[in-house]
Amino acid sequence: MKSLCKSLLLGLAFAISATSHAAPKGEVLVLLSSETELPLQDGKTLPTGYYLNEFGVPADALLRAGYQLTVATPKGNQPKADPRSIDPVYFAGKAGEMRRIQGGVESLTAPDHVRSLAEVMKSGLGRYDGVFIPGRHAGLIDLSNNPKVGQLLQHFHAQGKPTAPICRGPIALLAAQDDPGSYEQTLVNSRLDQARNWAYSGYRMTIFSDAEEKVFEDSLKGEKLRYYPAKAMAQAGGQMQFADAWQPKVVVDRELITGQTPFSDHAQATEFIKSLNQHCPLINS
Repeated sequence: MKSLCKSLLLGLAFAISATSHAAPKGEVLVLLSSETELPLQDGKTLPTGYYLNEFGVPADALLRAGYQLTVATPKGNQPKADPRSIDPVYFAGKAGEMRRIQGGVESLTAPDHVRSLAEVMKSGLGRYDGVFIPGRHAGLIDLSNNPKVGQLLQHFHAQGKPTAPICRGPIALLAAQDDPGSYEQTLVNSRLDQARNWAYSGYRMTIFSDAEEKVFEDSLKGEKLRYYPAKAMAQAGGQMQFADAWQPKVVVDRELITGQTPFSDHAQATEFIKSLNQHCPLINS
């Protein structure tokens, strides 16, 4: 009971802090995975979800900047945090800041606040000024291969609306091609087939690097991922750029704002908000 009360209070503080800093400017869609178990090469699975700081730190910054957030998952279910991400190391060692962000995220992802992808599409994408895609492996399960995600991203691409995936979140961009499911099978089967009519081909971008993924894979005690996200993006036609492992890096190319690691959270939020402010009709009218 004490834990629940503390979480509610932290979430309330998150919301009050956000709404007290700026008047509403626009609305940002936050796209998260519905899934929590990542398939591995041998048929086993790995618990996964969104990374707490990759979602919470930019979300906090967006709210403070005056933007309303709408959270959506493919199924409309409540997304879950990856257990590995609930660690003060991702918050500069500040446990109190981690708890504050965690409380805010739990408030944003309460079951009655989360919409399904179908609901979001039906209500119209024109209302959203940008889309934000937090990372971790969950997006490899139901975002990168999802034609509906592709339709959504094609809207933001065609309209030049700021699109900000972080860490492994950019893997969702692969949905914006003719047949994302077939391309995924190409990756799983280690074939070198090209993506077909990928919206972001030729864009400069970043994602969690192969070198970083190999370090993560070493923690799986012999288990292997089905494919590496960075290699998948390069094969599709992405012009990949990377910093040294575990360093923050943000790449901006047209409407696309990508972050490489969890430690890119603050820098990416800054660039995303800058781009939103430049494109938001309420600010520029």
